[in-house]
Amino acid sequence: MSILIAIISFIAGIVLLLLIIALFLKKEYTIERELIINQPAQPVFSYVKQIKNQDAYSVWNRIDPAMQKTYTGTDGTPGFVYAWDSQNKKAGKGEQEITAVKEGERIDMALHFIRPFEGRSVAWMTTSPVSSNQTKVTWGINGKMNYPMNIMLLFMNMEKLIGKDLADGLANLKSSLEQ
Repeated sequence: MSILIAIISFIAGIVLLLLIIALFLKKEYTIERELIINQPAQPVFSYVKQIKNQDAYSVWNRIDPAMQKTYTGTDGTPGFVYAWDSQNKKAGKGEQEITAVKEGERIDMALHFIRPFEGRSVAWMTTSPVSSNQTKVTWGINGKMNYPMNIMLLFMNMEKLIGKDLADGLANLKSSLEQ
C-alpha cells in the first residue's frame, strides 16, 4: 500500500511542479517568415489578399484535397470568411476571416480553430516593394495558449513547427507568382 501512495504522491508532485512552471511560462508566440518575390508589389498584394488563392500556396490548404470549403462574403475584403472541414486531423476544422485590409500593404486575418483543438490566432501578410520588380512578402501568425495549456510550449517548438509551414508556403507563393 505504501508503494502505491508513493507512486501517486510522485505523480501528483510532477503535475504540481508542471502547473507551477506553467505560471511563469509565456502564453503567446509570434512567428514570421519573409521572402522576396520577383514581381511588382501591387500584383503580389492583389494576389495574396484573395484568400481563395491560398489553395495554390498554403501548406495547410494542401493537406487534404477532399477538405470541404465554404466561402462567405467578398474575397479580399474585411468580413470575408473561409471555413474548412476535414476528417484529416492535421487539417481539422476552422475558419479564417479577413479583419482588415490596408490596400497594397497588409491583410489581417482572424483564425478560429475548432478541431482537433480549439484555438484562436491572428495572421497577417504584408507586401513591400524592394525595387520596381521585387516585393518582400512577410507572413506571420500570433497565437496564445492559456494557462495551464501553455505548458505545451515547453515541449512544442512553435517557431520550428509553424515557421517551416510559413516558409514552405512562401516558397510555393514565389513559385506560383514567378512562373
